[in-house]
Amino acid sequence: MLKMFTTQLTGLFKRIVEKEEFSFEDGARLLAQGQNIYLLGFREMKAVEFEALEGAEPLKGASSKVDAATNADRVLLFTRTSADQDAIELALKLQEKEIPFVAVSTSVPDGKLAELADVHINLQLTKGLLPDDFGNRYGYPSSMAALYVYYGLKFTIDEILEEYE
Repeated sequence: MLKMFTTQLTGLFKRIVEKEEFSFEDGARLLAQGQNIYLLGFREMKAVEFEALEGAEPLKGASSKVDAATNADRVLLFTRTSADQDAIELALKLQEKEIPFVAVSTSVPDGKLAELADVHINLQLTKGLLPDDFGNRYGYPSSMAALYVYYGLKFTIDEILEEYE
């Protein structure tokens, strides 16, 4: 089962890169333009927030205190789907304050978050990766996919900022 999961996870990462290549670049450029980067993960996406703030290689100048953000700052949001009401409420507040932001989530039909974000990166994770004996699917690694996107953004931001130093 682990080999199958690894194969499916590798395929997911590849799909994200292929379909979201330009969004990675656009998102990193937008975030690099801010005075500060505020990062917030909803529910299981707190894993990304924790990695960005407390990990071995934290995102320079990042904070999770989004309430302190001004329009000179940028915000990076992570949530499971683009229909997450808490994330949508925050996105509306950010728009009201004219604070540019990048959102990372799986796009779903009624998901308003993707429309509200200046840049949206789709996690491409609509169902579990592994089939069971009854035709269902399980193994929904949303935080792993989000961490993959986070690192893609972080590496690109770091490259952009190095060019200006």
